[in-house]
Amino acid sequence: MVAARPVRRAVPIAALASALAQAGVAQEGDDTTLGSDDVSAPVASTVPSSGAIASSAGFGSYDLERPDGMAPFGVFQDRVLRRGEWAVGYRFRRTHMRGMRDGVQRIPDETVVSPDGFGFARTPTEMIRNEHRIQGLFGATERVTLAAILPILGLEMDLLTSAGETFETKSSGLGDIGLAALVSLHDSVTSRVHVNLGITAPTGSIDERGGPPAVGGQREILPYPMQLGSGTWDLRPGLTATGCGDRWSWGGQLLGTLRMGRNSRGYSLGDRLDVTGWTAYRATQRLSLSGRIAIGRVTNVDGADRDLDPNASPPPNPTLQAGTRVDGLVGLNVLLARGSRLGMEIGWPIAQRLSGPQLQTNVLWTLGLQLAF
Repeated sequence: MVAARPVRRAVPIAALASALAQAGVAQEGDDTTLGSDDVSAPVASTVPSSGAIASSAGFGSYDLERPDGMAPFGVFQDRVLRRGEWAVGYRFRRTHMRGMRDGVQRIPDETVVSPDGFGFARTPTEMIRNEHRIQGLFGATERVTLAAILPILGLEMDLLTSAGETFETKSSGLGDIGLAALVSLHDSVTSRVHVNLGITAPTGSIDERGGPPAVGGQREILPYPMQLGSGTWDLRPGLTATGCGDRWSWGGQLLGTLRMGRNSRGYSLGDRLDVTGWTAYRATQRLSLSGRIAIGRVTNVDGADRDLDPNASPPPNPTLQAGTRVDGLVGLNVLLARGSRLGMEIGWPIAQRLSGPQLQTNVLWTLGLQLAF
């Protein structure tokens, strides 16, 4: 554990000058010792005003002592740690989807399974995606932070058949484990920029089965949205920038997901691009409120699972997976103790354009706890 850097306080200039003179402090590149007259001007220009963030090396104790010292809890890997620092966190995210959409139009479930509509044998009516994410970060150097992410998923989907029957499918287990390096490009008193260099390993299952028993008693392979992983090594490059003032902080992040080839079942999930921007207001010493806009774009599946019938239902169809969604989210961070935060965020789609028919998103929320050492 590395001791946190103390927050610099505004002090009387004459007293600081006298202390420096007595200690024999010399100006850089000069052999003479500074007197009180020499030091007053430069010190006055570097001591921050009351309430400002104070650290000559960057945000310093800003991360640990303000509730908005980290991004809203729906944003991941948003800051680079100091050398030797640790951070561990847990976040639970739920995404609720209900109702079908084609493009920007809402489609009744019955239309999807009607011979006069899309003519599928069945259609999803609702889906819940639960993700438990455990994350650990370590400041390897002043510029590089290493991260590891362990996701555990729980997926549920309700379906309606053309005969009017309903049934449910479920899958749960370990998702794709992620590793990342966060590399600082810029670090000042009021702003930071770093690149995200991430990769995920194909540890999540792509062989999940469920639904009604097929001929012979074996359940069928579940469609792409119900699988726990991608089955491929995926690159996760990104760029993150954050800034702060006395009461306000802000930031933005661009994050991509690039699939590396096809998996053992003959397909690769669509590439993904996520862009988000946020601002937060420090309402009290322990509470901050945030607002965020998030834009996500995913492409269709490349290839196809040989055991899925693309004409049976929209989820097994590789050409009905793409879409763009814009979400508006609000959240709060609570500073429990120095370096410890509890946070939550909830959001709703502002706009959705889906390659459908496809399940639309209704609401998503995140609850989390993070500890820094």
